[in-house]
Amino acid sequence: MPTHQRLVDKMRRHFCSVFLFCGVFLPRIFGFPHTNTSIDCDSLLPNYENEPQSSPPPYIIAVSFDSFEPGNEIQVTLEALKDVGFKEFNLQARETGGDVPVGTFKITDRNTKGLECHNITNSAVSHANSDLKQKITTTWIAPNDVRDLQFIATVVQDLEKFWVGVESKTLTSTHSKSVNGTGKSKRKLMIEIECSKRGGTYTRQGGCVVVQPSGSSQSSYSSGQSGTVYTISKSGCVPVRAVLTFTLLYLI
Repeated sequence: MPTHQRLVDKMRRHFCSVFLFCGVFLPRIFGFPHTNTSIDCDSLLPNYENEPQSSPPPYIIAVSFDSFEPGNEIQVTLEALKDVGFKEFNLQARETGGDVPVGTFKITDRNTKGLECHNITNSAVSHANSDLKQKITTTWIAPNDVRDLQFIATVVQDLEKFWVGVESKTLTSTHSKSVNGTGKSKRKLMIEIECSKRGGTYTRQGGCVVVQPSGSSQSSYSSGQSGTVYTISKSGCVPVRAVLTFTLLYLI
């Protein structure tokens, strides 16, 4: 084989070796596989085979408020505790004990992007690049009818190390408290006090029985939703307009 041909073949082999090194080994040196990395919305596991770390995560999720109601905006920060940083992540809000994201995120950090989980735009937030990050900040918007919740994340340090289930503290839904009856209990107590002031007896059924001057007794209560006041008599339960109207006042 001519010397010139041998030289060409040698150069081709050299370029092939360089290409193979760049395509296979460089991604591992810098900590990431050569395929596109993604993190599943449900399991929060990355799409490669390594197992998550079992040690305490060197990351925290901080929030700007301890409680929320529908429409509130909560600032959420994912931050490294040490200088190790992180490259990729998936951050969501989930109800306590829940397994799907709730609410939506405003994208305010150039290193982040919104994800569409369960066909809801920006229901999770993720990395926009694989640059090393020490901290990212985003804004979560509270939806209607959500119970107490936590922010939860998978944080990827490199190909070998990632943590699943990094959690924030629990945020309390003030709206769910009123729905669960705390507000009604307060009103019930006020009615009981008012009933006692008027010489009546508050019953377990939520009524106020007042003995009339003639010796007969009347009982009234509110239906709660409509606010109609009723009185109990020998002929049955019939609506009236002027019997213990203070019950209506405090139950509306």
